[in-house]
Amino acid sequence: MLILFLILCCAVVAAGLGCTYQAVAARRDRHRYTHAGRWIDIGNRRNLFMLEKGTGDTTVVFESGIAATHLNWSSIQEQVSHFAGTVAYDRCGLGWSSPSRTERTPANAADELHRMLENAGIRPPYILVGHSFGGMVMRRFALLYPDEVSGLVLIDPMRCSEWPPINAGRQSTLNRSIMCMRYVIPIAHMGLARFAVTSALCGSGGFARRLANATGGGGRYVLRRVTGELDKMPREIWPIIAAHWSRPDFYTGMRSHIEAVPNTVREMSDADPIADLPVSVLTPGKSIPLGEDELEAIGNNVTQVIASHSEHWIHLDEPDLVIEAIQEMVMTSVPEAVS
Repeated sequence: MLILFLILCCAVVAAGLGCTYQAVAARRDRHRYTHAGRWIDIGNRRNLFMLEKGTGDTTVVFESGIAATHLNWSSIQEQVSHFAGTVAYDRCGLGWSSPSRTERTPANAADELHRMLENAGIRPPYILVGHSFGGMVMRRFALLYPDEVSGLVLIDPMRCSEWPPINAGRQSTLNRSIMCMRYVIPIAHMGLARFAVTSALCGSGGFARRLANATGGGGRYVLRRVTGELDKMPREIWPIIAAHWSRPDFYTGMRSHIEAVPNTVREMSDADPIADLPVSVLTPGKSIPLGEDELEAIGNNVTQVIASHSEHWIHLDEPDLVIEAIQEMVMTSVPEAVS
């Protein structure tokens, strides 16, 4: 009995030390990595973190995928800022932004983005660039505020037909992801997620590999997938990504986004097509191209470009193709903007 009591005491002390370590390290990360951007108050105790680069008569606004942050656009934003004003940001529940207080559907995210741009003093016209789930957000933004938008670049936008409730077979995938987040959140509070992601991204990777091996083939697959995608991103931002992935709020935000997928599909499967605005859709060469019906559901002025050497993350696999599409939109909007 005494031994069990001592073990319990040690576990409580270890958990307490881990939570303290996580809290102190999180404050340090926030102080160290956020000086280049600013937080914008959008009301209801919510602040969105945004990073601005470049100037111009039009502003290119970047919207990330379902669990990604402004860092996903780091290299492309830098290139585009040479010929246009740019804004990349973190949605509520992700990155350095406040936790979400509304369901993570495109309509709610678009409303928050609009509030951020308005309160930050960033005036239209906007060229909207969205990846995956971010493509849904940008479509909804264009439908809500068409007079403020010059064009859209959608990078392998999320397809309603692939997710519940239209494709009910994928509900189990969502359920597994939600359950995984529920386990990871307390682990992150105790600082163990910080050890794992720091090992994977900024160290030898030994701890991350042992943790992945302990969880079986699924864990090894996730580790390979994550490190494979990150290999395409600038090394200097890896410590910031590790800081994001160390925070319990990150996993809470990711869970909120995943839980909202069925309502996102319901919302966007009934959405009107975008009228008249030019839309460029970039589709991976390793995916089935969008059919005419799917393109017409997006808008009446849509061009599809096949990224022949890309998978889902086209902006990481073929960034020049994305930059070219954005540049063409900027020239269409303000012809003298690009020499």
